[in-house]
Amino acid sequence: MIAGPRPSVTGARHFRAALGRFATGVTVITTTPPEGGVHGMTANGFLSVSLDPPLVLVSLGNCTMAEHLHRGDRYGVTVLSAEQEELSRHFGGRPCPGLTPDFQWRGDHAFLSGGLAEIGCRIVDRHPAGDHVLFIGEVEHLEYREGSPLLFYTGGYRALHAGLTEDVFFY
Repeated sequence: MIAGPRPSVTGARHFRAALGRFATGVTVITTTPPEGGVHGMTANGFLSVSLDPPLVLVSLGNCTMAEHLHRGDRYGVTVLSAEQEELSRHFGGRPCPGLTPDFQWRGDHAFLSGGLAEIGCRIVDRHPAGDHVLFIGEVEHLEYREGSPLLFYTGGYRALHAGLTEDVFFY
C-alpha cells in the first residue's frame, strides 16, 4: 500500500528515503594507488553509460576512495553475490574482524573473488556533481558468472526471489 502524497523534497533524509525505494545491486569499487596496496569501497552508485564504447560510471562522495581515483587512472568493479554480504559490510566501513578479502588480479585491476561480475575500467572522464564526483570508466576487462545477486533496498540487504519466467532485455 502506498501512503498518501508527501511534501516535495524537504531535505537530505527525505530524498534518501525516497531513493531507497529503488532496489540496486551492490558493488565493491577497487583501486591500486601508486604507493601500493588495494583500496576498496562498497558502492551502489554504479551504472552503465554506453555500449559503444563500453562505459560505466561510479558516483563517489567526498571520501578516501574518491581521492585515490582522482590521483589514479583505473578502477575495478566487483558485482557482489548474495553470499558476499559480509564483504559489503567490511568495505562499507564496518570492518569484520578476522576477514581477509581474497583479491584476484586481472592485469592492472584487483577484484574480489566470488563476485558475479568483474568490470575493469580506465578513467576517461570525471564530472563534479553536487556533493559527489562521477568517474566515467572505459571497460578494459569484463567477466561474469551466474549466481544470485546481493541487493540493497530501503536501507537493508535483500534477496532475489526465484520464479522469473522469462528473460527480458531492455534496449
